[in-house]
Amino acid sequence: MKQFRNRVAVVTGGASGVGKALAKAFLSEGMKVVIADVEEPALKAATEELGGEVMGVVTDVSNAESVMALADQVFETHSACHILCNNAGVAAPNLNLWETEPSDFKWVHGVNVGGVAHGVQAFVPRMLESGEEGLVMNTSSGDGGVSPLAQQVVYASSKAAVSIMTECLDAQLVGRNTNLRAAIFYPSGGMLATGIWTTKRNRPKQLARKKEVDAAQETTFEDFMAGAKKAGWELPVQDLDELAQFALEGIRNQDFVIMIGREMMETQLTDRAKKLARGECPIELQQMGLS
Repeated sequence: MKQFRNRVAVVTGGASGVGKALAKAFLSEGMKVVIADVEEPALKAATEELGGEVMGVVTDVSNAESVMALADQVFETHSACHILCNNAGVAAPNLNLWETEPSDFKWVHGVNVGGVAHGVQAFVPRMLESGEEGLVMNTSSGDGGVSPLAQQVVYASSKAAVSIMTECLDAQLVGRNTNLRAAIFYPSGGMLATGIWTTKRNRPKQLARKKEVDAAQETTFEDFMAGAKKAGWELPVQDLDELAQFALEGIRNQDFVIMIGREMMETQLTDRAKKLARGECPIELQQMGLS
């Protein structure tokens, strides 16, 4: 997709972080933007901050009916959707797999994986029916899609699923000779100051953990960076607006993988493949302590 002006973009998880930065970038190109988010106060604040042709719709992406209602409102208002960004995501505490609870997977996979599936199911049939050029961009993570971190098993497994789902989706769209394409967006370039660090605030009561975890497992971005600095780590921080502009260029270039520094994937994935071919676990032991 080369031209954005007067076209319609929908961004889930659009009230903050990467989602809001994407919405801002789309607006700067003259697009009509719909941001969806489960946090109503944050959604209202974001629409007021962004201005322009932006509409906010309260949406729980883990609920298929809620996402269908979002699609209904988008097509009733704009009669089209040209770019769908399935971006909403949450994370669970970093634990050994045997210490996780069923609710950890129900919540995280419900949002991260179910949210993508629900978005595709609600929007793609109508996008196909329009016959117009369009894109479904799903937000994954290098943690899962490329090189999973062992202690982030719930989150990493959900993002691995998003990457595979997107590969399958794009192959299907191309194979059916449609005017739609799919892309995987890997937020990258450095540490990201987003709401993913504090997603516990949105965890439904019915999916709450029965056993509390150590507070150190649910650190904020600021606390993590302070701890890293104290430990002597100099970690780069990626500006979210610059990341969103990079994503726009990836869309213009019709890239399937949109990721800063994606050339590094070749070495990482080749190393993983070699270890798997030897019958070895590809995760390095030093990754165990990362969060």
